[in-house]
Amino acid sequence: MDLIAGDIRDREVIVPDLPGFGRTPPLESGSGLRSFVDYLFALGTEIGRQRQPKPIVVGHSFGSILVSHLAASHPEAVPELVLINPITSPALEGSARFLTALTRVYYSLGARLPERPGRALLSSRLIVRAMSEVMATTSDAGLRRYVHDQHDRHFSSFADRQSLAQAYATSIAHTVTEVAAELTMPVLVIAGDRDSIAPIGPTRDFVSRLPEAELVELTGVGHLVHYERSAEAASAIMGFSAKRG
Repeated sequence: MDLIAGDIRDREVIVPDLPGFGRTPPLESGSGLRSFVDYLFALGTEIGRQRQPKPIVVGHSFGSILVSHLAASHPEAVPELVLINPITSPALEGSARFLTALTRVYYSLGARLPERPGRALLSSRLIVRAMSEVMATTSDAGLRRYVHDQHDRHFSSFADRQSLAQAYATSIAHTVTEVAAELTMPVLVIAGDRDSIAPIGPTRDFVSRLPEAELVELTGVGHLVHYERSAEAASAIMGFSAKRG
């Protein structure tokens, strides 16, 4: 999320790792939906205590699931919500269901193998590059190199194989639409019209169900809005937040 964070100039931006990823250890309570939501609520409460105003919460992809469920469970803690490439349809039912099923097998196998081959599989640069090639839509050679470099550097930054597999299982078991009725706060949705993981049709339907929502639909981009159209996403977020002071 560095590019979006760098383009937001009117406020401080905090980009935390999810537990179990980057340098943050996994939660003792596991990598289920409720554990993540409880963690994010505690994190947001602490940020609000230190900085005073309640933060505007932003989530991309799996993060969109987590922050939407956070907003549904604790609406008083989420006065505004921003969802980027939100997961609006069940992963095993959409157009990418075959890829999702294959990925589920990949993570499950990586967790079950002995430590060395299991971690080698889950950290495979070849598999990470194949994933990156599938998701990237830009024809800009320099930007594609940047996307691939970021995935090579960070996609395999996980604490342990079991928490990774559980987090993936959580990501494909839930959607933002499960809590649409509870999202009564102002919501900004930023989506790409070429997103094969979160197709634009269900995203439009989701937005139409929200009482106070704005959809910024970006043409010619897929699931990597945060890389490929970061300046436009940041501009939309700043405009959205400026309306509310």
